[in-house]
Amino acid sequence: MKKLSLFAFLLLSTVAFSQEIKNTPERNSGEKALLVKPDNAELEAKKKAAEEKARLPKPYDPKADAQKDINQLIAKAKKEKKNIMIQAGGNWCIWCLRFNQFVQTTPELKELVDQNYLYYHLNYSPDNKNEKIFAQYGNPGEKFGYPVFIVLDKDGKMIHVQQSDVLEEGKGYSLEKVKEFFSSWTPKS
Repeated sequence: MKKLSLFAFLLLSTVAFSQEIKNTPERNSGEKALLVKPDNAELEAKKKAAEEKARLPKPYDPKADAQKDINQLIAKAKKEKKNIMIQAGGNWCIWCLRFNQFVQTTPELKELVDQNYLYYHLNYSPDNKNEKIFAQYGNPGEKFGYPVFIVLDKDGKMIHVQQSDVLEEGKGYSLEKVKEFFSSWTPKS
């Protein structure tokens, strides 16, 4: 009787344990995790974000020769006595697209940028990760995510790296914070 009770206990324990494993999300294993169906609010939010992304301009060019472009900007910056603002990210990044749109459609920001900077959108995407360029600047996207801003002086020397989340406000950006950021890194006379 003890053997039968022990056998039943072991069998029930094994079944219970296997059910527990089944219900645990995968952790780098070949097993498929149970999928949790998103609720309607989640689906609606994803749909709105996709619609917003589709409407926004796509300033990043995965085919661009970024090193050549930046070298040309440095030559131009020396002549115009401007700094270079590199906005690193990609057309896949909703926050990158939102920032670009915010600057382009906010007259006081656009004027501040146009007077003081040459602006460049440095692409990071599966098509072109621009690894050599990012390495030159300490791979700030790995540290801060995207978008991330790299400010160069007129000679091409990196003078600042700015993460973008501190510039956010709600589902967009703060005019005051962005204006302060751009104003802080204008060329020194």
